[in-house]
Amino acid sequence: MSDIDIRKQGRAGRITLTRPKALNALTYEMCLAIDAALKDWATDDDIALLVIDAEGERAFCAGGDIAKMYETGLAGDFAYGRKFWADEYRMNARLAEFPKPVVTLLQGFTMGGGVGVGCHGSHRIVCESSQIAMPECGIGLVPDVGGSLILANAPGRLGEYLGTTGMRMGPADAIYAGFADYFVPQADWPALIDALCTTGDWEAVDRAASPAPEGSLQDMQAQVDRHFAGQTLGDILRSLRHEESDFTHGALKALGHPAPLSMACTVEMMHRLRGDKTIRQALDLEYRFTYRAMEHGDFIEGIRAQIIDKDKSPKWRLGLEDTIAAEVPRMLMPLGAERLQFEEETS
Repeated sequence: MSDIDIRKQGRAGRITLTRPKALNALTYEMCLAIDAALKDWATDDDIALLVIDAEGERAFCAGGDIAKMYETGLAGDFAYGRKFWADEYRMNARLAEFPKPVVTLLQGFTMGGGVGVGCHGSHRIVCESSQIAMPECGIGLVPDVGGSLILANAPGRLGEYLGTTGMRMGPADAIYAGFADYFVPQADWPALIDALCTTGDWEAVDRAASPAPEGSLQDMQAQVDRHFAGQTLGDILRSLRHEESDFTHGALKALGHPAPLSMACTVEMMHRLRGDKTIRQALDLEYRFTYRAMEHGDFIEGIRAQIIDKDKSPKWRLGLEDTIAAEVPRMLMPLGAERLQFEEETS
C-alpha cells in the first residue's frame, strides 16, 4: 500500500505513514492495515517493540481523511462514517493496549486521527516542530480516537480548555498535558530509530531525551482551572465573561468559532471520563457522539465550511446562547445494540 509502509526491521515492527503531501491524513485502509499489523505483532517473539513514524516535515498525521465520509453523509448515507469510526476506534484501543513498547515520533502536526495513532504509545516523542491538538469541535465533532481520555487525565481543567478551544500544543505543552513523553531533537531521530531497531531496547529513548523548549500551559493553569471548572459550557462562558483579562478575552474568542453542541458535549465528556477510566470507556462514549454526528449534529456543515467550501463560516444548528443542555444527553446516551463493540465481546 503506497499510503503506509509496514515492515519488520531488526527487533522492531515499523509503521511509517507515507502520505506527506496529504499531511499523512489517515485513510480507512490505513486504519485497517495498522490494525492487522498490531494483531500479528502482539504475539510475534521477533518483535520487541514498535516504531511508528511518518514521512515529511510538516506532519506526523494531521487527521483523518474524511472526504468520503462527507460525501456519503451528505447523501444521507451514514453507514460508511459509522463503520470508519468504529473500526478506527477498535484500532486505537488495540494500540493503547498493545503488550509491547510502542515508540512514536511526532513531527509537525499531530491532530485528530493522528493523535489516535501517535499518542497512545508508551514512548511518545516530540521535537522542535511538533504541534499537537484536538480541534474536532471546529468541524462539529468531539475529541475522539481516545483523545478524550488523554484530555480528561490532563492536569486540572486543561481537558475542557484544550478540548473546546482546540489549542495547538508545542512540545513542552504536549508533554505537560499528557500527549507526549519525551523531547528528542529531530536531528537525533535517525540514530535513535536505528538503535531501537538494532537492539530492541526501548531505554534508548530515555538516553536520547533532553529538556523541551519552554511552553505556556503551566503558566496558564490557574486561570484555566478557575474559568473551566463549571459543570457545563454555559458555566464556563459565564465565568469567562465575568472577568476582563487577556486570558478570558482569548478564550472567549476561541470559543466563538467551534460548534456549540460539540463543545457542550466535550465538557460533559471530560466530567464523565475524569478519574479511573479506560480507553474502551472513552471510545464507547466518543462513538455515541460520532454515531449521531452526521444525522443529528454539525459534522457535515463543519466539514463543508472548513474543508470543502473553506468559507470558515459554518451555520451551526445551535448558537452559544441557545439552550444546549438538553441536547447533550441525547448525543451521549447509550446506543444499545449499535454500541461500539470490541472483538472480545460476544454479546
